[in-house]
Amino acid sequence: MNDATERLLRARVRPLRRPVMYQKWDDLFFLHWEYEAGAIQSRLPSGLSVDCFEGKAYVAVVGFRMRSIRPAGLPSVPWLSFFNELNVRTYVRSVSGEPGVWFFSLDCDRAPAVWIARLGFGLPYEHARISCGPGLSMCCSRREQSQSAHYAWGESSRPLVATPGSLEFHLAERYSFFSLKDGCLSRGQVHHSPYELSVAELTAFSDLPLRWNGFEVGNRVPEFAHCCQGVAVEAFPLIPLHAESPSA
Repeated sequence: MNDATERLLRARVRPLRRPVMYQKWDDLFFLHWEYEAGAIQSRLPSGLSVDCFEGKAYVAVVGFRMRSIRPAGLPSVPWLSFFNELNVRTYVRSVSGEPGVWFFSLDCDRAPAVWIARLGFGLPYEHARISCGPGLSMCCSRREQSQSAHYAWGESSRPLVATPGSLEFHLAERYSFFSLKDGCLSRGQVHHSPYELSVAELTAFSDLPLRWNGFEVGNRVPEFAHCCQGVAVEAFPLIPLHAESPSA
C-alpha cells in the first residue's frame, strides 16, 4: 500500500477531539473532470499542492442536501438546520503531506448558514438559489447570474465502499479540508462512515459552477460521476497548520 493510500485511510479515523457540529448529508452527487494540474496549482494558496492520481488532477462539482445541522449540545432548528449545497473543489496536500479538499466555492440557499460558515470556518460560501427534486435532481443559480446549473441523476450500479488505492478512493475518501481564516491556512476535519458510492447515470448536468470559478471544460461530460444516498457527519474545529500534532 502506498503512502497516499495510507494517509487517506488514517484520515478517516475519528479524531480524538470533541466535535463542534453534527449534520447529515443526503442525496449526494460527485462529478469529476480532469484538469491541467498547473492551472489548478496557480489557484491554490501557498502551502498547498495539487494531489494527483496517476499524474492526473481533477476539479469537481458536488451537490447534496444538508439536514439536521446542529452545534454540539443544541437541537436542530427548521429555519437554519436544513438547506442545500453545491460546491466546486479540488484535491490537495499540505506541506506535511496531509491529503484534503480545497473549495473554490460553496453555494448554499440559507443566508445565515453562509455567514456562519464564512465566519467560523473561513470557507468561500455564496448565497444562491437552490432547489431539489423531483427525484434525484438539483437546480442552482446565483443572483448575479442569468443561467442556472441543472443536475439529474440515478444509480446505475449497486452502492459500494471504494477500494483503497482506487481512483474512487482517491476522490471520495477525503475527511480533511483546508481554508484561509484570518490569513492563516488551517485544516478542518469531518468524520463519517465511508461513502457507499454508485455510478451515477446523468440525465442532466452543467459545468456552469466550474465556469463561475474560472475553469473551462468546454461543456464536456464529466469523466466520472458517482452518487451516494447519504452519511451522518461530525465536524471538528479548525487547526492552524503550524499547530498540528500527530494526535490531531
